Amino acid sequence: MDIPRIFNITESAHRIHNPFTPEKFATLGAALRLKPGTQILDLGSGSGEMMCTWARDYGIRGTGIDMSPLFTEQAKCRAKELSVSGQVNFIHGDAAGYVSDEKVGLAACVGATWIAGGVAGTIELLARSLCTGGIILIGEPYWHRLPPTEDIAKGCLTNTISDFLQLAELLVFFDQIGYDVVEMVLADQNGWDRYEAAKWLTMRRWLDANPADELADEVRAMLTSEPKRYATYTREYLGWGVFALMAR
Repeated sequence: MDIPRIFNITESAHRIHNPFTPEKFATLGAALRLKPGTQILDLGSGSGEMMCTWARDYGIRGTGIDMSPLFTEQAKCRAKELSVSGQVNFIHGDAAGYVSDEKVGLAACVGATWIAGGVAGTIELLARSLCTGGIILIGEPYWHRLPPTEDIAKGCLTNTISDFLQLAELLVFFDQIGYDVVEMVLADQNGWDRYEAAKWLTMRRWLDANPADELADEVRAMLTSEPKRYATYTREYLGWGVFALMAR
């Protein structure tokens, strides 16, 4: 079980696999008023930066599930580095359909809502692990500017404009499915640049070390095209944020 290999290559040096920065996760943790001992479930936990730093800073405990063996191992190493291995557990597995044996105070899916077919399905899945009065965290893109054409939307690596909502529409959607939005922290331009641009150096160094690899041509093509594509499309049109929800 693994994610497509291309992502393991391009994001192998990332500690955070979305447009958040360490500062943004610190802001989010403080905003949520996390208490020591809070139990967290993180579906699609990546390299574990959110849970590991919150375990260090706020004393939370929790479990993360991710399909990438590479990212899961990186998460375990990060937990050791921050001396929180006794507080957090990272499992290599399929987060789709995963429900915690014990109810948690915070259930998160930060940037992987495809695991349950989209935002609504992921919220429904997370709610199955949540204790009464708990918080759901959803990390999701939104249109910072609505693309004027479908071709521009595809340039942002989406299938169609309707794949995402604008920010106000996304908040309305949460309300319509019965949730109060109790906090939100939005990625900024620096976060987007750090997430996307960091891939380019990783790809170049990987290419220098693996010129004969079966994916070398694909990685070379990405390295050539991605800076221009990102600057033209994603950087101009796409936003990203983490939204804290509580059921009414």
